[in-house]
Amino acid sequence: MFAGGAVRGVAGAVARRWAAVAAVAAVLLTVSALRAPSASAFPGALDFGGMQRTYLVHVPAGVDRPSGLVLNLHGGGQNGGQQMALSNYNVAADRQGFLVAYPDGIDMSWADGRGASVPDRTGVDDVGFLVALAGQLADQYGIDRANVFATGMSAGGFMTTRLGCERPDVFAAIAPMAATYTSAFPCTPSQPVSVIGAHGNADPVVPFNGGPMIGRGGPSEIVPAPVMAQRWFDVNGCPPPVVEPGPGVLIRTATGCADGAEVEFVQIEGGDHRWPTGVFDASQAGAQFFAEH
Repeated sequence: MFAGGAVRGVAGAVARRWAAVAAVAAVLLTVSALRAPSASAFPGALDFGGMQRTYLVHVPAGVDRPSGLVLNLHGGGQNGGQQMALSNYNVAADRQGFLVAYPDGIDMSWADGRGASVPDRTGVDDVGFLVALAGQLADQYGIDRANVFATGMSAGGFMTTRLGCERPDVFAAIAPMAATYTSAFPCTPSQPVSVIGAHGNADPVVPFNGGPMIGRGGPSEIVPAPVMAQRWFDVNGCPPPVVEPGPGVLIRTATGCADGAEVEFVQIEGGDHRWPTGVFDASQAGAQFFAEH
């Protein structure tokens, strides 16, 4: 699917990251049985665009200053609390010393550019809201603005992609899961942005091969996941991606992109529409990727 891909064994930086993620996951399973989970999250609010926007914040325990900030965006029909629960991201964030915010979309959706959702149809500025939220939290907790990241699933993944396309000056790296991008807008970031994404090739909700889909609010047209990945390789000035087959996954990675950016796309064989775990742990792998960028 990707021009210029070369096949090699599991080696190099990507293999080391995946080995580290697997080791961390195994340790966390053991540790979780020995100690209580870290503190959950507390609510916050931000007035933006004439509305009070709400979110949850998880602060990593045992650190004087968080090493980074992650916005974790929910899917359609959900809220920030549900995204926190299903992604179990707090555990991965604690390991990296990240503060995590789980914002709530208007009508449980986002103005992600597809045009179908209530926020899209009513002109809600979700890009502006999320940029403002990131700035407020970075200032409040003394976080380096160079270490601000975004991840999300489904509608939250589309919104994450929009942030990477439109505001790479704010988000140093993104991790969209089970999402591609609208075919209505080009993705033309003003500067390189590192990306790690994953998508099941049997996803019945967000088609891996693109085309029409039905989401919260109605129908839209999306680009295929491999095409979106290739777009990230192209706009980041990457060399041809290396292809690494693994158990249940096919990984395409390009390092040495412009300004040190990296792009990694994980195709989950037979994967459906869910936050990836198992053969690819989206929380552990995404947090590790952010820590490296």
